Amino acid sequence: MTASVPQHATGEEYAAERLALLRGEGRPGPERRTALARLTDDWLAALFAAAAPPPGTALAAVGGYGRAELSPRSDLDLLLLHDGTATGKEIAALADRLWYPVWDLGLALDHAVRTPAQARATAAGDLKVQLGLLDARPLAGATGTVTALRTAALADWRDHAARRLPELAELCRDRAARAGELRFLLEPDLKEARGGLRDTQALRAVAASWLADAPRDGLDAARRRLLDTRDALHLTTGRATDRLALQEQDAVAAHLGLLDADTLLREVYEAADTVTYASDLTWRAVGRVLRARSARPRLRALLGGRAPQQAPAERTPLAEGVVEMDGEAVLARSAKPERDPVLPLRAAAAAAQHGLPLSPHAVRHLAATAGPLPVPWPAEAREALVTLLGAGPSTVPVWEALEAEGLVTRLLPDWERVRHRPQRNPVHTWTVDRHLVETAVRAASLTRRVGRPDLLLTAALLHDIGKGWPGDHSAAGETIARDLAARIGFDRTDTATLAALVRHHLLLVDTATRRDLDDPATVHAVATAVGTVGTLELLHALTEADALATGPAAWSAWRASLVADLVKRVAGVLAGEPLPDPEAAAPSAEQERLAVEALRTGEPVLSLRTRPEEPLDGDAPEPVGAELLVALPERPGVLPAVAGVLALHRLTVRTAELRAARLPDGLGTAPVLVLAWRVAAEYGSPPPGHRLRADLLRALDGTLDIPARLAEREAAHPRRRGVPAPPPRVTVVPESRLATVLEIRAQDAPGLLHRIGRALEGAAVRVRSAHVSTLGANAVDTLYVTRPDGTLLAPEEAAGLARELEKALG
Repeated sequence: MTASVPQHATGEEYAAERLALLRGEGRPGPERRTALARLTDDWLAALFAAAAPPPGTALAAVGGYGRAELSPRSDLDLLLLHDGTATGKEIAALADRLWYPVWDLGLALDHAVRTPAQARATAAGDLKVQLGLLDARPLAGATGTVTALRTAALADWRDHAARRLPELAELCRDRAARAGELRFLLEPDLKEARGGLRDTQALRAVAASWLADAPRDGLDAARRRLLDTRDALHLTTGRATDRLALQEQDAVAAHLGLLDADTLLREVYEAADTVTYASDLTWRAVGRVLRARSARPRLRALLGGRAPQQAPAERTPLAEGVVEMDGEAVLARSAKPERDPVLPLRAAAAAAQHGLPLSPHAVRHLAATAGPLPVPWPAEAREALVTLLGAGPSTVPVWEALEAEGLVTRLLPDWERVRHRPQRNPVHTWTVDRHLVETAVRAASLTRRVGRPDLLLTAALLHDIGKGWPGDHSAAGETIARDLAARIGFDRTDTATLAALVRHHLLLVDTATRRDLDDPATVHAVATAVGTVGTLELLHALTEADALATGPAAWSAWRASLVADLVKRVAGVLAGEPLPDPEAAAPSAEQERLAVEALRTGEPVLSLRTRPEEPLDGDAPEPVGAELLVALPERPGVLPAVAGVLALHRLTVRTAELRAARLPDGLGTAPVLVLAWRVAAEYGSPPPGHRLRADLLRALDGTLDIPARLAEREAAHPRRRGVPAPPPRVTVVPESRLATVLEIRAQDAPGLLHRIGRALEGAAVRVRSAHVSTLGANAVDTLYVTRPDGTLLAPEEAAGLARELEKALG
């Protein structure tokens, strides 16, 4: 049987109609994809007919084109089939007459030429070829040959499913390890990332095996959303790309008629979440079936060749109304969800506590039949929530099962605002909702450190709940946390504590990394905000859990030590202990040694000690870092000189403190500056100390032009383009009696601290100390400055200095 010859025989006609189709307005994605596939079918069929094909040949679409899912820049996946009767020269000539017109139009082409037997043999050794054949669709020629091949490929797939499905599962895991999870990435790959289009194809392949099937609720809609987004990405960029880059997101959102890039990401994340959940359930079902199949031959052998009788599945009680069956937590036969509103939380807590997945059928049944909890919740419901949150890593899949069926937002209505909400700071690994759950997971390992684990776990779940509202998320979160705590059933005292923890969840880490801990005003301000030792204890654990759940850049041994130091000082104040006088603080033994040497020689003395950050809680260590001490007779230009030298040597500043050392009596009276820096190499190891000292001497005497050198490096290696950074912001923070405090927020860049130092030198102010905090692309530098005589700047002077700094850094 040979297909009739359609129209669109010329490439020019096809190209014109294709362009008109892609430019057409008002045509939804699925309709455009189908129309594009049909148009391409007609053109290729005309090409095939015009090429005078030998008998027994056929042209087939496979893969995505076989499914008629042509995005604007999709590859054309084509298979030229022949029965082996034509000569090799004839088949090669036919292939040339088909492939070259496609290439001439600039279309991407993935092609192969095979007999049906060759196609099946190749598929047997290449899983990707096998998956493509499952979607084979005839375009022209001997269409019966294509249909027979697809039927045979499906039969092969089903016959060998027990071997090929584990291979497919491994392929999916490898791909996820490379591309990450689509639902958490700021620049996701819509095709390759876990939860993307490749996974929807894998689910189709599993269903085709007849071994298991994917949950269908919402899956088709999720797949359409991902395809529509990819179409919009192709049309707005004009490129065959699957990566939704930051700079493209606003245009893609506008093309899809969405409000903004955040709305786009939330919809993409929700679609990916649906695909990921369906994949998890499907592969779990595949595993059960394959385990059962592998057990049957052994049972048959034990029974002397007789088929084993099906024994009823064993049911082990877990909690009231909840049992374990076949490796899942399911509802007991006696469970009455319509009369037991606590059952969803009790089942979830039991599943997480025993490290079991919660049966999707059970969750769906609970969502459909369980009544609402009374407000405030009964104590059993509150305790079940705390048990669920305290189960550690096994909390995550159970929580995701509750979310998939809408139970989380039914229990905590404010959850909807943070659900799938992106966090545009690249320091964050997760979306807001998943970050909250991950914080509870981290907090579960810290409950032995606090007197009220229930408050720690609940605060962990709620600490960023305000990110769904405008303004300061901590302030908004405090109000929401009060409402939710009362809803959950906490009393007034506990509700106030939870509200305080949410309000101040950033207080310790921000203060420890951005403020002078030797300044009594710093410690007293934290003590006033915290109020009690019990709240401080909870806040310390919450701070660590929050940072660990944010990402590897948010926590390190250095940050942990600073926070612990602050907590110790604040606890002393809350206990009524006096703080030491910062003016009377003696330098460390090493600082004293360097200061004395600097006085003796009149030149900078430098000490460099290399030490990588130790990994915390299983995280990878930070780049190799170093502790740098520099002592030198006090003189202008020290801060910009040292900062510039470090930038030239590609050393990222973690912290910097600059103080005038007070030496013990008899060791000298001349003013000596001691700079204590913590730095990390961008790559490799820090340079030796003698090289840093040599360049510092040159910078101080003016023979090393640091601005010019930094400009040369920037010109040679420009930074990656992306979303434009907001302008720098400098604010005056009136919280110290020792100095005027300036907080500088800017895009992190090589030489930033050098530029700040130069601007301050030009303003003729003295830097008492500098505290540098860098998270991802953002830098927050806090400087304690005074007039040259050591007095604080007047308010109008400080405001003017802030404006000058903004101009200098802009």
